[in-house]
Amino acid sequence: MSQSFSQQFLEIADIKEGVLVLKNRAMRGVLMVSSINFDLKSEDEQKAVIYQFQGFLNSLDFSCQIIVQSRKLNITGYFDKLKELERAQENELLKIQTTEYRKFIEEMVGGGTIMRKEFLLVIPFTLFETKGIIGGSMSALKGVLGKKENFFGLGEENFQRCRDQLYQRMEFAAICLRRCGLTSIPLTTPELIELFWSLHHPKEAEYGYYPEILPEMIK
Repeated sequence: MSQSFSQQFLEIADIKEGVLVLKNRAMRGVLMVSSINFDLKSEDEQKAVIYQFQGFLNSLDFSCQIIVQSRKLNITGYFDKLKELERAQENELLKIQTTEYRKFIEEMVGGGTIMRKEFLLVIPFTLFETKGIIGGSMSALKGVLGKKENFFGLGEENFQRCRDQLYQRMEFAAICLRRCGLTSIPLTTPELIELFWSLHHPKEAEYGYYPEILPEMIK
């Protein structure tokens, strides 16, 4: 399948089983992480969170990337639902309250922009780190990647081996983050596709438009 001009500049070669496979055969897993209201915690609770997060960073024996992205939150659909409730409401008092609530939200939002934040933790893994392969030398790696069809791919056996070890790292990170009061979940293949699509099409994503993900696109 021919690639578009823009795809030639992307480092992603494939997305399979919730794993990003890069063109250099490195792999990435992505965790979506929750947030906490740090300011509402007591001083002792804040210190505990900081110490736990410091312990998490010190326990890592691999590099990771923390991504915080802010996006405009479109609430047009929410206003439309409120208007529908107004029209369908038979109780006059409840109808007035619904109308006042809608107007209150509209005035509060005003001309300002409501933003939402997403927190992502990107966990890396490379074939060089695979147990049983790096025990040695570059010649062992060349033996694994000797076949032409494995140049951009890892081969199914090596992919599963790398994926298992990548997921061990992600599980370890999730456990450490849980100690900080944060929950995290790994993104699936459809979620990763939507994430990167929205990064390259922010305007469409802002209005809630996402392309249809066909079954054959999910591996």
